[in-house]
Amino acid sequence: MLRWTVTFIILAIIAAVFGFGGIAAGAASIAKILFFVFIILFIISLITGRKKV
Repeated sequence: MLRWTVTFIILAIIAAVFGFGGIAAGAASIAKILFFVFIILFIISLITGRKKV
């Protein structure tokens, strides 16, 4: 049980470093842009569809 506690403490410290730094904001903005790009590509692929042979 102590091993899990140490693991979660280390994960919490790493998350705090990324959260309180500027990395999280940058990653979130990149994720938003990529989300919309892939949604647009998904809609285009639905419209065009696959050509049947």
